[in-house]
Amino acid sequence: MALPWGAVLTEDDLAKMPEDGHRYELLEGTLLVSPAPSIAHQTCVTSLVVLLHGARLPAHTVLPAPLDLRLSRLTVLEPDVLVARKADLTPARVEGPPLLVVEVLSPSTRHIDLGAKRLAYEAAGVPAYWLVDPDLPNLTVLELDAGRYVERATVAGDEPFHATFPFDVTVVPARLLDD
Repeated sequence: MALPWGAVLTEDDLAKMPEDGHRYELLEGTLLVSPAPSIAHQTCVTSLVVLLHGARLPAHTVLPAPLDLRLSRLTVLEPDVLVARKADLTPARVEGPPLLVVEVLSPSTRHIDLGAKRLAYEAAGVPAYWLVDPDLPNLTVLELDAGRYVERATVAGDEPFHATFPFDVTVVPARLLDD
């Protein structure tokens, strides 16, 4: 697919991307392309979806990628896992900030997840942002405080994190790699 050189892309351009096994996202009009994730990455995602789904409240849904999260016409991202209010779902995507976004770090996305995506989720008002590093393994929990992310916790290995938002759930990083 030919894209206009130097032009800001929109969600309409994103909709034209091929189904080729890559993850296509849009961040402030810039196209992000990521390769398929690793087994460890997908094991963490699956474990998180099962764990969060089992703990969710009736008004919430837990969804894994690929799924578009539309933050604006120029920013459509695919977080690895998200928790949203059922009321914020459309038939095709999530509109507006979900309650929780989780990104599982991988070599190809680490810097984007820690930098540009963090800033995008923060600016959009996503209340909680979790980062999972399957290589360590660890979990870093960020929560909005006066419009800025503040690190609330970092746990590693068999150390548990007891979340109260968006609902009560306990996450143990090492257990996310159990298959």
